[in-house]
Amino acid sequence: MNQALQNQLHGKCILVTRPVAQAAELAAQITELGGEAVCFPLINISPLENWQAVDEAIARLEAFSLFIFISPNAVTFGLGRLLARRSWPEGLAAGAVGPGTAKMLREASIGNVIVPRAHFDSEALLSLDPLQTEQVSGRKVLILRGDGGREILAETLRARGAEVECVTCYRRTPPTDGAFVVSLLCNNTLDAVTLSSSEGLRNLLHLLDTDSFEKLLTLPVFVPHQRIADEAVRLGLRRVVLTEPSDSGLVVGMCTYSWSDYE
Repeated sequence: MNQALQNQLHGKCILVTRPVAQAAELAAQITELGGEAVCFPLINISPLENWQAVDEAIARLEAFSLFIFISPNAVTFGLGRLLARRSWPEGLAAGAVGPGTAKMLREASIGNVIVPRAHFDSEALLSLDPLQTEQVSGRKVLILRGDGGREILAETLRARGAEVECVTCYRRTPPTDGAFVVSLLCNNTLDAVTLSSSEGLRNLLHLLDTDSFEKLLTLPVFVPHQRIADEAVRLGLRRVVLTEPSDSGLVVGMCTYSWSDYE
């Protein structure tokens, strides 16, 4: 941890809203900096009940020129099932939207990993040379993802001439009981909220009543992507703070925020 940031979050209670499997690292960084992290996942991740489509794709692995893993959860569920059945073909490239996904792929001994260096989203991945028309036209690409989500990656690759298959390898569901987060807000427990997706933001607002929403409006909401910031502003949030990407960007954004201006 950067020594200059030590204790910068002392006394601050921060809501961490990442799915359970991705929340621990951000929570640990907040705690190390003197803050208190309260975890409340706004998207619940669960395995499929029917794996037929995933298994059929695994059986045809050599037909693909590129496997794209849309998230760390796609690696956990999709690659985990694949490696339990067979080895990764030598030379097959793996695409990752962000550094967390890429790290998990490399830890699984996947050598040829394609990942953006900044602005970790589908658009950034699509800007890379291996995904341009001359590289993907006429080739088969598989995208492993959760149910739902944005279609820009598949649509753009198809427009560039690729034959794209999208296979769901995990389920995403919203929380159904918001009593805990409503209580945190109404009791003035929280000093800030972190949000890592527009979907999570919408799930949060769905859980809140009028009073808790009004409390949310008084808090800084830290987001690591312009698209989430734009959606937050559109939905009425007043103190949206855009940070650099990933957990490290959120942490630096919180540590450099002018808290005293609002106290």
